[in-house]
Amino acid sequence: MRTNWKESNKMAETKFDFSGYATKNGLKCSDGRTILKDAFKHQDGQTVPLVWQHLHNEPSNVLGHAVLENREDGVYCYGTFNDTETAKTAKELVSHGDISSLSIYANQLQEKAKNVMHGAIREVSLVLAGANPGAWIDNLSFAHGDGTYTEDETEVLYSCGEGLSHEDAAPPAKTKDERTVADVFDTLNEEQKTVVYAMIAQALSESDSAPSKVEHADGIEVIQEMFNALDEEQQVSVYEAIAHAFGDSEDSLKHSNNEGDSIMKKNVFDQTTEVVKKNVLTHDQLETIVGDAQRLGSLRTSFLQHATEYGFDPIDVLFPDAKYTNQNGPEVIKREDSWVTTFLGECTHTPFSRIKTAVANITADEARAKGYVTGSLKKEQIVPLLKRTTTPTTVYKKQKLDRDDIVDITDFDVVIWLKSEMRGMLNEELARAILVGDGRDASDEDKINEGNIRPIVTDNADVYIHRGSVAFDATADDIIDEFIRIRKYYKGSGSPSLYTGTDLLTDMLLLKDTLGRRIYKDVTELASVLRVNKIVEVEVMNGATRTVSEGVENTILGIVVNPKDYTIGADKGGEVNMFDDFDIDYNQYKYLIETRVSGALTKPKSALILERLPAEEA
Repeated sequence: MRTNWKESNKMAETKFDFSGYATKNGLKCSDGRTILKDAFKHQDGQTVPLVWQHLHNEPSNVLGHAVLENREDGVYCYGTFNDTETAKTAKELVSHGDISSLSIYANQLQEKAKNVMHGAIREVSLVLAGANPGAWIDNLSFAHGDGTYTEDETEVLYSCGEGLSHEDAAPPAKTKDERTVADVFDTLNEEQKTVVYAMIAQALSESDSAPSKVEHADGIEVIQEMFNALDEEQQVSVYEAIAHAFGDSEDSLKHSNNEGDSIMKKNVFDQTTEVVKKNVLTHDQLETIVGDAQRLGSLRTSFLQHATEYGFDPIDVLFPDAKYTNQNGPEVIKREDSWVTTFLGECTHTPFSRIKTAVANITADEARAKGYVTGSLKKEQIVPLLKRTTTPTTVYKKQKLDRDDIVDITDFDVVIWLKSEMRGMLNEELARAILVGDGRDASDEDKINEGNIRPIVTDNADVYIHRGSVAFDATADDIIDEFIRIRKYYKGSGSPSLYTGTDLLTDMLLLKDTLGRRIYKDVTELASVLRVNKIVEVEVMNGATRTVSEGVENTILGIVVNPKDYTIGADKGGEVNMFDDFDIDYNQYKYLIETRVSGALTKPKSALILERLPAEEA
């Protein structure tokens, strides 16, 4: 037999919109927990917010308030809606009988063997289906327009029944991605982690002497102050770590009428309630650990040193294993390669790998048109045609991984990371070979054949490039002047770009006038002076050289070129192939990425090369 709201002397004269049980004692909730009698007795008569579906992300989700009443068989509540549009809609749904289930959000819960003995109700929610099979609306009392009230004596009775989830509705919107306790704990700095270790030690000390420990623990006020400075998510991670230390299982850490939201919290500074502990540190043991920490220089080291002696076993919870901070793979030390993708993308690409070019030089005097004198012989002109064919070569990168390493590395997908690294290195090698060559000695068997992928810097100076030079002791100002002088020899497409090393670019930007003011305020202004579209920093060009003769090398200062005038040829649309194989004998996975391409400048005088002469030639 249910208890009618009129049986309550406290609320008999109070006006409200509905009433019902927020939670019932002794009934097993859908998550396996049972709320015991008087678990919320201390909240008798308190007012808490009335919320829709436990959603806290919008003020409009607050529908009104509910007054709690502790009874022998549970917690009864009297709900009153506010005047917001959302509340009016909810009021109509309740009046029509469309919504009848209630649910509570509670924290600071204490339980033993799945029995909740104490807690604090923070809100009552109207829900589509609740966790407690006895939580329902059983009376309605809505006001009419004239201010009178009518009680619904039919007792609208809807039970969500056993076995339902906390709510069938979607969980509340989250502002942060879900993270594990370890993930959140790792966001703390070393000082904050030390505070957590001290809190756990305090929580694991003997319960019957807990209040005195608060009085005698050195710096407990400071610890509490620092703990309060943590954000809510970090505080939750501390609560969960302490719950682990008490021996609770993973699934017992959470209890909510809105699945996956509320965390059972126990404030370690609140020493007025009892908690069952499986691991206990006495006051003397704690003092020993703290004292040794001063000598050893680390509270962590001291805990680990005394773990076996004091029978303290949840060390993996207090001091979890290290985790990778980058879940996408290790940070890689590499050359700056942001220019590579842009450079390769701006080159001309052909669907055939054999590139053939023909160039006719008509600048010689012999090629000029001539005046005719009557009766004289008209002279024939012979214009030589310069032809060349560039054939493809294979460029590849090969890697291997022990299968044991692949199995053991669980923090990220090492195979995907490796393949991405291989593709990046292949692209960089191609771009480098096109611009200045791969830098390997001609006798090196791994060298990319310069007859198949022709480096711009070593191309035919009579046809495809123009080469300029400055003396060994030339200043940055001299180099800028020479770039401007040789610009007239550029015959390539559109406005070219300057590719140079960071060192030279820095020297040019540091130039000052006689008053000590910067001459060029930024790279864009310098590019305008040099009559180029943009200046691109290429790390591999720092100190790059070109062999002129045995023992003589010129330093490459810059290359002025429009990548559009360089053609990359590849069959099947520039196909890049990835192969992998497993070596049973060595228990290794082997990976190969390769492409077959050719490359060459296809427009005459389409690149300008500026070099610094060696000291003996200057």
